This record gives sequence, C-alpha cells and structure tokens, in this order.
Amino acid sequence: MNKYNVLVVDDEKEIIDAIEIYLQSEDIIILKAYDGVEALEILEKEKIHLVIMDIMMPNMDGMRATMKIREDKNIPIIILSAKSQDTDKILGLNVGADDYITKPFNPLELIARVKSQLRRYMDLGHYKSENDSERIKVGDLVLDQKSKSFQVNGDSIKITPIEYKILELLMSNVGRVYSAEAIYESVWGERCISTDTVMVHVRRIREKIEIDPKNPRYLKVVWGIGYKIDEN
Repeated sequence: MNKYNVLVVDDEKEIIDAIEIYLQSEDIIILKAYDGVEALEILEKEKIHLVIMDIMMPNMDGMRATMKIREDKNIPIIILSAKSQDTDKILGLNVGADDYITKPFNPLELIARVKSQLRRYMDLGHYKSENDSERIKVGDLVLDQKSKSFQVNGDSIKITPIEYKILELLMSNVGRVYSAEAIYESVWGERCISTDTVMVHVRRIREKIEIDPKNPRYLKVVWGIGYKIDEN
C-alpha cells in the first residue's frame, strides 16, 4: 500500500494509541483527535484519506461530526463504537458512515476494513486510463466514470464512494435485479454480513436521486428478491 493519512477520533487515548500500533504496520500515518471539533479542525488543515470515528465524545459527538464531514467531503468514515445495537449501526450509516465496527474490536478485522475502504476510495479517486471516460446514462441519471461524478437532471449530486459503487453496479446493468447479498459482496468485496447495511445505503441513494423516494422512478425494490435501476 502507499502511505495514507488516517484520522482516528476517540476520547480514549489508549484506544487511539492501540489503533496507531495496528495500522503503522500497514504503512499508514495516524493523525489523532479527541473529539469531533478537533477532528474537523484537522480535516481543514490536513489531507485525510479515511476517518475512524468514535460516537460518544465530549464537545461534539461522532454522529454530528460525521454529518459535518459529509457536507463537503466523501472520504470513507468508519464508526468505531461500544454501541452494538442494530439501531445504532443503522443510524451511523444513515448519517453518512461507510462502515461500523463495535468495541471491543478484532485488530485484524479493523486492519482489513481500513485497507478495504482505502483501496475502494483510491480506486474511485483516480482513473486508470483515458479509456475510462465513459458516462453511464439512465434517464436523467448520469454517472461519469472518469471524473467519478454523478448528476441528476444536470445537477451535480454528492455521493460517497460506497454510493458510487452501488450506482455503478446497478446503472451498468439496467433492469437486472441484484439481491442485497449480491450487492454487498460486489461493492464491499467480502462475504455479506448484513443486508441492513445495503438497505441503508439504498435508502440514502434514493433520497438523493428521486423526486419522490416513496414512489421511485429509478431505484426500485423487487420484493423478496432485491434491487434494480430501471427507467420504467
């Protein structure tokens, strides 16, 4: 791997120091913040490739910090929290996180997820050749594979790397139905562990691309089977 800057945000110094030890072996540079306010200040000054964010912190908690980051940045955010309920995980994904790991965590799992998110983000941020300038168009939806940008009816829409990959998969295969498990395995590149994760990301995409998310024109559910993008 190339050297990447990962911002770790947690009010427990011991946890940040432990994460630093784990990730330094992967040639990753760790920047440290102890609350959401400090994290936002660092993000304004430094080039950050990924954020690991705790939830319960003083001054500004991880949820609010994640929402602030998502206002103008699409870097991967992994929430690392002692809250293990499904509702907490879904809330974290809803506010803009790309992944959610519960404490206490397995160091090898953390490393694997960080590397996976970095690889996906960097793949989306750099085009491989001039031949990758294709634009996928479905109705008023346009996905530019060169600039990695997305438009709805001519308006630029901010999407996260995960949202991009889901849209790229579905828009490249108009009308084809993908199960939540198939989407997860294609986008995350690993065995599906939570279809709820896919459901949350699909809901977020629908809110961005549909005039009426409850009656979608493009991103549709095929009940009992999965999801598809279709113009009909």
